[in-house]
Amino acid sequence: MINLTLKQLRYFEALSRHGHFGRAAEACSISQPALSVQIREMEETLGTTLFDRSTRRVRLTGIGEEVALKTREILRSVDELGDLARRAHHGLIGRFRLGVIPTIAPYLLPRLVASLSQTHSGLDIRVRETLTQTLIAELAEGALDAAIVALPVSEPTLTEVPLFSENFVLVRPREDADKPVPDSEGMREMKLLLLEEGHCFRDQALAFCATSTARPREMLDASSLSTLVQLVGAGMGVTLIPEMAVGVETGAAPVSVAEFPAPGPSRTIGMIWRKSSPLDAQLRHIAEEVRQAAVSR
Repeated sequence: MINLTLKQLRYFEALSRHGHFGRAAEACSISQPALSVQIREMEETLGTTLFDRSTRRVRLTGIGEEVALKTREILRSVDELGDLARRAHHGLIGRFRLGVIPTIAPYLLPRLVASLSQTHSGLDIRVRETLTQTLIAELAEGALDAAIVALPVSEPTLTEVPLFSENFVLVRPREDADKPVPDSEGMREMKLLLLEEGHCFRDQALAFCATSTARPREMLDASSLSTLVQLVGAGMGVTLIPEMAVGVETGAAPVSVAEFPAPGPSRTIGMIWRKSSPLDAQLRHIAEEVRQAAVSR
């Protein structure tokens, strides 16, 4: 009989996900030597090498990839046992792992976390801010309970609950405040500043500003909405940001904000979780609290 511990499986999963002993140890809140010992013991128990350590980035071996798939299934099942216990309390208690995309997190989370902490005193909220595709993958692996993203994600294994819609606004230099607001055709002639590849907000902005056969005349990428707005204030171009970001991002830059004539660009925000989650009823209740936090911001 093979004797592996859940602790070893969680350490193994973290290392397979991060590909780096230091980052995996930090994620598991243990020292790097302690993580290394547990991984080595797991390899000895299984009688095989799970990681190729010959390069700077630790990579799974062929058998390691198979073990990783099975390990994620096991950990997901273990986590769902905990979810079943939490469901019995008719409310969420314990750890709640929530993912949020970067173009929502800074503007919604402060109010949402305060609300959840007040209404669910036994909830230990863990927030993960990253891109949509990473959140979807971590939901599938059982590393997250739910995520707040722009819809649709069109994943058959996930429940999608629309929460609210919001418009995008045009941010341009302050001296352009009195100029007419361009339509989508006019935007294609402007120097458009966008988030870097991988952000769904970038794709949504491009969908409004460009057709499938044409792109804006000139673009510059940034990693955050804050950087985009500051670049606009420096006279480097124009950008689009969601309405929820206006109050936070535009106060410290010499920019003007304008609404597009209808139908302007917009997005639908929603919450997603695994269809197999035993916490479906509780997560629907949380989704409604997210909606209320957005409305009252």
